[in-house]
Order: sequence, then structure tokens, then C-alpha cells
Amino acid sequence: MKEITGHTILTGLLGSPVAHSISPMMHNESFRQLDLDYVYLCFDVGTDNLKTAVEGMKAMGVKGFNCTMPDKNLMCELADELSPAAKMIGAVNTVLNENGKLTGYNTDGIGYMQAVKDAGHDIIGKKMTLLGAGGAATAVCVQAALDGVAEINVFSIRDQFFERAQKMVDSINRNTKCKASLYDFEDETLLKQSIDDSHILTNATSVGMAPKTDACIIKDKSFFHEGLIVSDVIYNPRETRLIQMAKESGCAAFNGLYMLLYQGAEAFKIWTGRDMPVEIIKEKYFA
Repeated sequence: MKEITGHTILTGLLGSPVAHSISPMMHNESFRQLDLDYVYLCFDVGTDNLKTAVEGMKAMGVKGFNCTMPDKNLMCELADELSPAAKMIGAVNTVLNENGKLTGYNTDGIGYMQAVKDAGHDIIGKKMTLLGAGGAATAVCVQAALDGVAEINVFSIRDQFFERAQKMVDSINRNTKCKASLYDFEDETLLKQSIDDSHILTNATSVGMAPKTDACIIKDKSFFHEGLIVSDVIYNPRETRLIQMAKESGCAAFNGLYMLLYQGAEAFKIWTGRDMPVEIIKEKYFA
């Protein structure tokens, strides 16, 4: 990283907790590689203080910042303008400050779709079965629809997210050419039928995440079929039980590590207008 000067441009991360985040390493190394006079810092800010913190960021002329949990939904209300994806998702993870005007973006879905390409797959015009209806699932679903995935079947338990998921599905059907449907995850027959017809199965829940690494969202290998791509937004562990089962069944499979990388790369470009040196960042932090 360059020596901080009176000209150094500030970017950062708002959320709670944030001490574990890999984002400072990714962004600061990218700034160093491209000889940009920027710095990226973490700020532990929950929803109670988010409005005050955002006003402070705006007053100080901060170039932009990321939002992570629990701040993504509230940031939607605090931004002056929203990207189409952020508006449909109802959550913001990246903010650009242009002379006091805050534009909110959601780069999570962009990160996922780039990770699909990076893994060597093309799912445009094809069918996806998506598990989950929380923040990650919503971001993946909306961006996949915007990018041209033909059909998405969302399966969710009937929790606090189910009603919100129905609104998201309705919005996708109104605003894109994608056919989206929401189903109860408990209907295993319908779930298996959907996976049988799908090109890709995506787990966007936290089932299988450390420390509960023995858990798996799919009961057994009978749900997989030849040619199915299986993806998991989880990256800790790098190989979930779902990924293991998929590989054992002969399916192509990948985790959420590069989704994390590419959502950050998109934010980097929004702030700097430059491409993140992703191959260097991959080798240094994601190998």
C-alpha cells in the first residue's frame, strides 16, 4: 500500500462484525498493484448507528464503501439512488459517493454470475434451482434473472423470508423475461423434479457452513443427475458436504470463494473505474 497522504482517497466497509473480513486485504493490495492513492478500512457499525455513520462518510467525502450484515437492507433507504439490481433485491452492499449523492449497488449477484463463468459454465437461457430466500439467495436470483437465465425455481422453508421471497419472484416476473417461481422446500417430490429439469443447482443457504460442516441441504445423491452443475455460496469450508456429494456423483461443482472475489472486484471498479487485478488477488488470498 502507498504511504497515506493528504490526497489519499478513503473507502471502507460498514457492518458488524467486520474484523474477520478479507476485503481490506483484497482492496488494499489491488490499490498497491495499480499504484492508486486509495485506502480501505473496516468500521464496526450496526444498524443503530448506520445513518449517522453514512452521514459522516458523506460529509468527509469518502469515495465509497461496502455494507455487510446487518446493514445491507437499511442502506437501501439511506441511498439517494439505487441500481436496478439493488432495488429489486432490497439490499445494498456497495455505495458510490459522487459529490454527496450516494448510489447504492448490489454486487453479490454479479459476483456469483462471474464465478459461474470463471468455473467454465454458461447458464444463460437455462434453468436454475435455487435453495434459500435470504440475502445471498435474493442477490443471486435477481442477477441471474437480469443476466438472462430463463427459469428459476426458488425453494425455501416457510420462515420470515418466505413472504419477501414471493415479492422478489413477482418482481422478477414483472421486470425480466425470466420465469421465476417459489416453492416450499419441504416438498421433496417437487424439489427433485425441479433439479431433474435444471442445468444448475445452487445452495444459497448457510446449511453446511462451518462449524456445522456435517449438515447438507440435499438429503442424498439421488437428487443429482448427469450434467448437473452444483454450486454453493459457502466458502468455509471450501468443500461442503453438498459439494462433496455432487463430485462423488460426477457433477461439476464449485464453492462461493470466487463469488466473494468478484463481488469485491465489481465494487472496486465502481469506485476507481479500474479493473481489480483479480489473478494476483486470487493467487495471494484465494489459492
